[in-house]
Amino acid sequence: MNVGFIGIGRMGAGMAANLLKAGHRVTVYNRTPGKTRSLITQGAYVARNIGEACQGDAVHTMLADDEAVESIALGSGGIVASLAAGAIHISSSTISVALSHHLANAHADAGQQFIAAPVFGRPDAAAAGTLFVVTGGRTMAVEKARPLLEAFSQQIFPISDLPEAASLVKLSGNFLIASAIESLGEALALIAKAGVDRHQYIDLLTSTLFSASVYKTYGNLLADRKFEPAGFAAPLGHKDIHLALAAAEQLRVPLPLASLLRDRFLTLFAHGGERLDWSAIGELATLDAGITAT
Repeated sequence: MNVGFIGIGRMGAGMAANLLKAGHRVTVYNRTPGKTRSLITQGAYVARNIGEACQGDAVHTMLADDEAVESIALGSGGIVASLAAGAIHISSSTISVALSHHLANAHADAGQQFIAAPVFGRPDAAAAGTLFVVTGGRTMAVEKARPLLEAFSQQIFPISDLPEAASLVKLSGNFLIASAIESLGEALALIAKAGVDRHQYIDLLTSTLFSASVYKTYGNLLADRKFEPAGFAAPLGHKDIHLALAAAEQLRVPLPLASLLRDRFLTLFAHGGERLDWSAIGELATLDAGITAT
């Protein structure tokens, strides 16, 4: 397929590279042109503007937040203004439920198709093509986009005909991951204060009751106290918790743990942790326990 890809960050770079490996014609666009160089060497074409990235069968966006997506999609010369009738905008960005709904309506009014396809997985999974994709959108559009999604994923989960449902599922998933990070951090602080080795403890947990990848990945990051370079920056985690709380308020669903997590991110930022991986919120319990990092 002929596809545009907008947003060549750590996630987007791996996803676009796998689209090229799968044989798709990929035109990339990024506000910082230097980030496209490695993809050019792999066969990607470079768009000079958003419109040039929207000339194919689909355009894929992987951007940081609502502001970036809204600007790229709805701004002057943006995706809605440039995409051909019947073509698809695939959004893998983690955005608000409200924006996902708004984008679906804007594309429908323009005679275009829109699917939300947020992903679960860190940059190493994006590069390896082993992400998990959650889709929301009309079945025909999802099936048309499937060859693109399969290029960088190990499994696709169609959730709903409504794009905003996929966005909500993604936000709920990130809330669960952040909850696991916080609980891991508290448990590690407890055992470390008693002199138990952090790495042995994580090995025990992830070899027995807690063998899921989220515990292995974040348990080892916490045991190692390795929060740089950030695979998923803390401000993005804070943004996702904020969006989950906004969706919960709209639906009248109390999320007391999400409120706690929001405050943990604010505490991290108060200590200068904006550049760290979001797993660094789990280190706060160690600091609260008076344990000196080595």
